[in-house]
Amino acid sequence: MYRNILVPLDLSRRAEAILPHVEQLAQRYNAKVIFLHVVQPDKIFLGPEVPSQRHYFEELNRKMKTAEAYLAELKEQFQQKGIHTQEMILSGAITEMILTTAENQAVDLIAIASHGWGGLSRVFYGSVAASVLHKIDRPLLLIRSRENQ
Repeated sequence: MYRNILVPLDLSRRAEAILPHVEQLAQRYNAKVIFLHVVQPDKIFLGPEVPSQRHYFEELNRKMKTAEAYLAELKEQFQQKGIHTQEMILSGAITEMILTTAENQAVDLIAIASHGWGGLSRVFYGSVAASVLHKIDRPLLLIRSRENQ
């Protein structure tokens, strides 16, 4: 039923709440798991207190290296359980990168944990899970993670 499962992760513990579900599905259907982290570039503003372009790219590089280490560890954990995995780190608008990756990788299922923000937090930060839900053209496994997870 599922051949390729996309798992967008923001490197938080709360996002990892989806992993036990993904593990079970991958083992049941012998599916490949694609771990995705999207680095959202910081906006650059012009003005007297703007950090240098060099600083911007150093920070972007640091974020990429942190994501590489994180995803490599997850990949190893899943591979030790016999699950074929792939890791991807992209830069751009999060929802668009998730949707583009799903299309390009012929993903059958997107599995994501929602942080469960409500009220003003949701309005201010937006919700990646809600945005994906409204735009996706394939199955979505969405679970709500809790603070204590």
